[in-house]
Amino acid sequence: MSQRILYISYDGMLEPLGQSQVVAYLEKLAPGRKIHLISFEKREDWNDREQREAVRQRIAGAGISWHPLRYHKRPTAPATAYDIAAGSALAIALALRHRIQIVHVRSYVAGLMGLAAKRASGARLLFDMRGFWADERVDGNLWPPDGLLYRGAKSVERRLLLAADHVVTLTHASAIELGKFPYLEGRMPPVSVIPTCADLDRFRPMADSVSRPFTFGYVGSVGTRYLLEDVLGCYLAIRRLEPDARMVIANRGQHDTIRSAASCLHVEPGALDVVSATRDQMPGIIQGFDAAAALYKPAFSALACAPTKLAEYLGCGVPCLGNAGVGDVEELFEERKVGVAVSGFSDEEMTASARQLIALTREPDIQHRCRTAALELFSLPAGVGAYEGIYREMIEREDRAA
Repeated sequence: MSQRILYISYDGMLEPLGQSQVVAYLEKLAPGRKIHLISFEKREDWNDREQREAVRQRIAGAGISWHPLRYHKRPTAPATAYDIAAGSALAIALALRHRIQIVHVRSYVAGLMGLAAKRASGARLLFDMRGFWADERVDGNLWPPDGLLYRGAKSVERRLLLAADHVVTLTHASAIELGKFPYLEGRMPPVSVIPTCADLDRFRPMADSVSRPFTFGYVGSVGTRYLLEDVLGCYLAIRRLEPDARMVIANRGQHDTIRSAASCLHVEPGALDVVSATRDQMPGIIQGFDAAAALYKPAFSALACAPTKLAEYLGCGVPCLGNAGVGDVEELFEERKVGVAVSGFSDEEMTASARQLIALTREPDIQHRCRTAALELFSLPAGVGAYEGIYREMIEREDRAA
């Protein structure tokens, strides 16, 4: 009999993240399983009929039953509470109707919905916690550290960790930290580390080299945990060493913020390209980088950070600039020699890091080293295989207990 899985994501499948970090996994996990997917879609994404139909066909083509709900944003707390109630009701109904064996939840908000389904149906709960979400909100200056929202989210975290039949986290650093939580002493569920993976059939090195100025790149969001000003500062340090160097930032919807920050730092407008890109365009953009940045605010929550962009950069053969104290980045760069981990952002440290990074890009086997590291650590098949093993173990444990 095929495994019966309910996957719940508070991210939308019409967003690039949902497509790369949920759909890409589930369509490979679908053979031999009956998978139901609950997601929450933003109005502007849902109104793009062409995109919506393309994603619907992709999900249906994999044999996955998709149950999209509308995402509500404001007012924040009541809107999220409404979404949790709607998602919980749907999750319970699906779990009971289809005799779901495993409820696989992505992060905390989805976790509350999954917890309701587990309690109503007796299904096993796989808490794919991704990171320390409550601490991310504080570290990103979105919540006060002693506020009601933070305390409530940490209470949710505790409930989910104690109720989970298996926990997935992104980094070894965060798995070690979980082992220090006092309330998990003697009650620790099985924990697996599955870093953020990428589809390396798509993210691969450029076939032929192209003559161009040194190009420093960045992909993704800015603000909160993302160190945009320091990324731009690193670019300026590179430009002092490589006067013709250019920078390309691929971002969705924050172009004015990026250009404003660049202007404040006196980045020449003609040297910076800020572009939007579809999922299909992203590999080609990264292939045009000589080096790329993945800088995050050093904080407690950063221990659980495994940037998607890092896997995509390395898959394209592009060495990276990261920072110490972020997940397993420093250990990866030191062991594999595929990037530079900065420990500070003074002018002297920026210049030294820029010099190291430029030298790294000129090593003859750097592209091969980056690609090999990506294939061994961040390939989609490796991530899918890890989830398959977890599903199998959870269901076998259920059978033994029956």
